Amino acid sequence: MLIGVPKEIKNNENRVGLTPAGVAELRKHGHTLFVQAGAGLGSGFSDEEYETAGAALLPTIAEVYDQAEMIIKVKEPIAEEYALIKENQLLFTYFHFASGEELTHAMLARKAVCLAYETVELPNRALPLLIPMSEVAGRMAPQEGAKYLEKPLKGRGILLGGVPGVKPAEVLVLGGGVVGTQAAKVAAGLGARVTIMDISLNRLRELDDFMPKNVVTQYSNEYNIREAIKTADLIVGAVLIPGAKAPHLITRDMLKTMRPGTVVVDVAVDQGGCIETCHPTTHENPTYIIDDVVHYCVANMPGAVPYTSTLALTNATLPYAVKLANLGWQAACRRDPALRLGLNVVQGEVVYKGVADAWNLPLVDVESVLEAATV
Repeated sequence: MLIGVPKEIKNNENRVGLTPAGVAELRKHGHTLFVQAGAGLGSGFSDEEYETAGAALLPTIAEVYDQAEMIIKVKEPIAEEYALIKENQLLFTYFHFASGEELTHAMLARKAVCLAYETVELPNRALPLLIPMSEVAGRMAPQEGAKYLEKPLKGRGILLGGVPGVKPAEVLVLGGGVVGTQAAKVAAGLGARVTIMDISLNRLRELDDFMPKNVVTQYSNEYNIREAIKTADLIVGAVLIPGAKAPHLITRDMLKTMRPGTVVVDVAVDQGGCIETCHPTTHENPTYIIDDVVHYCVANMPGAVPYTSTLALTNATLPYAVKLANLGWQAACRRDPALRLGLNVVQGEVVYKGVADAWNLPLVDVESVLEAATV
C-alpha cells in the first residue's frame, strides 16, 4: 500500500503521525512510505532518520496526499487540506466528528474513508488509540492548571501543593476514566487535595482502592458538582462519551458560584467540552476568562510535548496501521471489530451513531458499507 505521512498544520501541532521506527516496520511488510519533508522535526525526528528507515521524502503536503492511498496523521484535516483529500482515500487519524460539523460535511463531500483513532474500541470498552494521548493530556492537566493558578496569569495565586502551615489547593476532577485518573494522580503527587467524581460506583470503588490518601471519591451529580466547585481552585474536565459530544456538567450559571481566579482545564474540549463556557483554544493563545474564571481549553494538549506524545501514539497505532495496510481497510475492518468501530464516515455516508446523532444525519449500517464499498 502507498502510505502518506503529512506534516501537521494545526496551530502549534508538533506531533507527527508516524515515527521512523513505524516507517521501518511498515517497510518490512512491503509498503511504500511517503513522508513530507520536515514532518517529524517538531517531534525531534530528522528527515535523514525517515530516509534511513526507508521513506521517500516529498517536499509538499499536496504531493503526499496525491501519492497516498492511506494517510496517517495525528489531528483532523483542517480546511486547507480538504481539497487535497481524494475519493476512497483512507484517513487514519483523530477526527472528533461530533464536535466538528464543518469537518463532517467536508469529509462526506470528499467521499473519503475516515477511520477515527478515538472510536476504535475493544470488547472491554477500552479505547486503545485514545488511551496514550489521554494519559499525556491527563498528566498535563494539573501541570497547566498549576501554572495558570499563578496570580500574574490571572489565577488565584495559590500553590497547588501548599507549604507547611498553609493548606494545599483543592482540585476537582470530573470523570474517573484514563484522563481523570492520570490527572488525579499527578495533582495528588504535587500535594493537592483531590476530589474525583464519576457516575460509576464500581469505578469509584476501584479508584478508592489505589489512589493515595489525599484523593477522595464522590458520586457525580449536579448537586454534588455545584457544591464542589464553590471551593475548588482547579477543575479538570475529563468526561468522554466515545464518538459523541461530551455532556455539559458545569453550566454558565455555575461560574458565578466559583471563586475569582479558579482555573478550569477542559480536556474534553475535543468532543465539545464538559464545561458549557469552554471552546477550543490553541497553545499560542491557551486561555480566556469568563466571570473571573480562567479557562484553559487547548484542543491538542499533547502537541506541547510532541516527542513523548508521538512515541506513545505510534506505539498504539502501528499494529492497526500494519493491519490496514496488509489487508486493506475493508478486510481489516471485517476481521477486527475494534477497527470496524473506528469507521465514522465512509464514501459519503455516516456509519457511526454518535456522529449521525450530533448533526442529525442519516446513519448507514457499517456492515452494508463494508460489503458495497470499493477499494
